[in-house]
Amino acid sequence: MIKESKKIAVLMGGIGEERPVSLNSGKSVCEAIKQAGFDVVGADITPEDMSILDDKSIDVYFLALHGKFGEDGELQQIMEDKGLVYTGSGPKASATAFDKVASKRAFESASVKTAAMIEINNATDFGTLAGNLLAMGKKWVVKPVRQGSSVGVSIVDDAETAALKAKECFGQFGDCMVEEFIPGRELTVGILCGRALPIIEIRAKAKFYDYQAKYIDDSTEYLFDTIAERGTIAKISEAAVACFNSMGCRDFSRVDFILKDDGSAYALEINTIPGFTSHSLLPKAAAKIGLSMSELCMRIIEAASKGIR
Repeated sequence: MIKESKKIAVLMGGIGEERPVSLNSGKSVCEAIKQAGFDVVGADITPEDMSILDDKSIDVYFLALHGKFGEDGELQQIMEDKGLVYTGSGPKASATAFDKVASKRAFESASVKTAAMIEINNATDFGTLAGNLLAMGKKWVVKPVRQGSSVGVSIVDDAETAALKAKECFGQFGDCMVEEFIPGRELTVGILCGRALPIIEIRAKAKFYDYQAKYIDDSTEYLFDTIAERGTIAKISEAAVACFNSMGCRDFSRVDFILKDDGSAYALEINTIPGFTSHSLLPKAAAKIGLSMSELCMRIIEAASKGIR
């Protein structure tokens, strides 16, 4: 157990589309750490104001940042260079996980299935894209390569429209990708200190599990124990840990899957700093095994303090 004399700084806010979610996560983490009896300070950090990193009274930094300058490895590299103790994955793993193309390749290297994909970048011929998409499937998911919280994601069942959406996505976010749509049940698996937490099935009332469904809509259902076959549960849990290990993640993460009717699971992406809001899935999964939000945060802080990777 870590000593209560330690001072914890919770880093939140950051920049980009996911800033509001990060602020909510950070406030939840601050309250949880405070309830555990520790001295805690919350800090809204941006590239222009990183003064909290020079506070010599801080023993551990708890990262509750989402998206750019939070999960992409930039801040982690700065903290490594300063020799600071912080929660979560290191610079290389963070950068790999934040890049959906690089993370898919890591999953595949670990023998985890992923959906077929076409990369969209400066070399893309948009005139032939629709035809290439038809050769890949009949329904597609367009998404930015480096965004989180389903920002910029669209599901399309017309090839010409998918090509147009890809062009629009590229124009707004830079590199993007078009994946074959895999029908099935949406699952997520939290990872805590290298071990899989109980699987959660997500049933959104909306067309797909987008930003609204994740953080605003209370009608989205999060269900445990919906998979009857023990072998399938074990397979998915093992795949989640394999994804986590494939890029050298640390402390905690969350891996999202689609489970087809035939029992095959496809990894969608990994989130190295999942949310800690009232809607967030890692705290729900931790609660399923009896861990309160405070206990979850303490486990993560202890792992970071001891270098448990």
